[in-house]
Amino acid sequence: MKADPRFLTQPKEFWANVRTISQEVGYTERGAKSIKVPALNAIRQEFGRLGLGTAHIAGVDDSLTDFGQRLFDYFTFRAAVLNDTVQGHFMRKDAAEIEFKRLKKKLKPKCPLPLNKQKGEKKNHAFLTGMVNMLVEANIGGAPCDYDPRSLTTVTHDAMPLRTLSRRVDGAFPAVVNPIAIWEIKEYYYTTTFGSRVADGVYETLLDGMELEELETAAQRKVQHVLFIDDYFTWWECGRSYLCRMIDMLHMGYVDEVVFGREVLTRLPELVREWKTAYDALEI
Repeated sequence: MKADPRFLTQPKEFWANVRTISQEVGYTERGAKSIKVPALNAIRQEFGRLGLGTAHIAGVDDSLTDFGQRLFDYFTFRAAVLNDTVQGHFMRKDAAEIEFKRLKKKLKPKCPLPLNKQKGEKKNHAFLTGMVNMLVEANIGGAPCDYDPRSLTTVTHDAMPLRTLSRRVDGAFPAVVNPIAIWEIKEYYYTTTFGSRVADGVYETLLDGMELEELETAAQRKVQHVLFIDDYFTWWECGRSYLCRMIDMLHMGYVDEVVFGREVLTRLPELVREWKTAYDALEI
C-alpha cells in the first residue's frame, strides 16, 4: 500500500493531533475488532482532561474548521482502508505456507530461504521472508541483491561513509552500501500474543524512517524504504492499534510502502521491476 496523496503534505502539528487523539480516544472500537473514527465529543472530553483546547478543530456549534475537517477525513480514511482492505490481505500460517511452497515449486529459487527463529514443532521456513526473497530474485534480471545484510546500511560520498543507519535491515538492493531500496519484514505466524517484541518492531521502523528522512534532507539521497508484514492473528486480532500507527508512518513519509500479507504476491514484482529500472539507469 502506498500513501494517499491527500495526506502526504500535512504539517507536523497535524500528526501531533492525530497521535494525541488516537492515543486518548482510542484506536479501535472495543469488542468490535474494527478501527475507530473518533467522535468530536470524545475528543473534546479527552482534550479537556489534558488541559488542551479544541478551537482549532471545531467551533462551539460543532462546525469543523478546515484543520478539523482534514483530521476527520484522515481518521475516516484510515479506518476504511484498514477495515475494508488491509484486514483481507493478512494470511494465517497455513495459507502463508501454501503460498511459500507454491512459489518455491514454480520459481526454483537459488536465493536464501531462511528458517524462522522458533523451536521444536514450530520450527519451519520463514514464509514471508522466503516469498520476498524469491520474488525479488525472480524480477531483478540477474542483478545483485543482498538478501540478508550483515552490515549496517551506509550511504557514501567520495567513497567515505556519509550516513549509516542504526539498525540492520532485512534486505537491500542492490547492496547494503548505497542501496536503491531497503526493506524490513515483520512476520509472526507462530505468536500467541501481541508482545513487546512485536511492538518494538513498529518503533524500529519509525527510527529507520526518521534516519532516512534526515539523510534525504541533508544529502539529497533517496533510499526507498519498504515494510512487509503478515499474520492475521498478530496484526489484526491483537495489534490493530499498531496498524493505525503504520498507516500514520506511511503518510508521514517515514516508510514509502507497507505491503500487507498476500499483497506481496502482486505488489512486490512491480516494485522490484521499478528498482531494476533505477539500477540499470545507474549502470549506463
